[in-house]
Amino acid sequence: MSSNLPPSDPAAAIQQLIQIMARLRDPQGGCPWDLEQTFATIAPYTVEEAYEVADAIERGDLTDLRDELGDLLLQVVFHSRMAEEQGAFDFAQVAASISDKMLRRHPHVFGDHAYDDVEDQKAGWETIKAAERAAKKKGGVLDDVPAGLPALTRAVKLTKRAARVGFDWPSTREVLDKLREETAELEVEIEAGDHAKAREEMGDLLFVVANLARKLDVEPEDALRATNAKFARRFAFIEAELAKDGRTPDQSDLAEMDGLWNAAKAAEKG
Repeated sequence: MSSNLPPSDPAAAIQQLIQIMARLRDPQGGCPWDLEQTFATIAPYTVEEAYEVADAIERGDLTDLRDELGDLLLQVVFHSRMAEEQGAFDFAQVAASISDKMLRRHPHVFGDHAYDDVEDQKAGWETIKAAERAAKKKGGVLDDVPAGLPALTRAVKLTKRAARVGFDWPSTREVLDKLREETAELEVEIEAGDHAKAREEMGDLLFVVANLARKLDVEPEDALRATNAKFARRFAFIEAELAKDGRTPDQSDLAEMDGLWNAAKAAEKG
């Protein structure tokens, strides 16, 4: 099944992808690997593909972004196909569901409602979402914050949701005070050698860090991803400098590598 579709025909392209997935999942001559997959086994790939989309965006590589978005779309088609086989729903219903949601949540665009400003729009958005939760019998403030989110992202969403009903620190000053408090508590457990309690305090510390990120309007996953890239870049500089002498990091020592790290840092700032 070759792809000779014109680039401006998204409906035909989607239909071809749906047909490809149906063929892969066909018990008669389909792909054995695809046939043995379930929602649970595919879920990690779905999460991975979303991160690869974010990585392509971070690198500013639009060619990769196109390909990674395709991989992510395949995940949606894969899950939809498995659901269709069970008689639950199909891809068309998935698309219709999100279309209905977008229409419902944008009455100022697709209806005759008017918001005063962006803040009024945000409040309206939350009112609509609260009504949706109530309709699903998820009336609790935190009920529909997915447990499967990355932990830092979920921490931000939990604190953001709680903040909407007034459960929040007034400013970043109080969050920074709490951060110092949690750091001190972690130090106590480390000194005591209590690994279980240190683990718990570590979680508390990270939760406060996520809350601080929210207060600063910083996405912690994005911030940490950027720092990871910076660490990898600077460590690569250390390796490159040592390689000039025919050495590797394990043939160096901390003092030398720390000096090279500072050199890499200075070079970036320069």
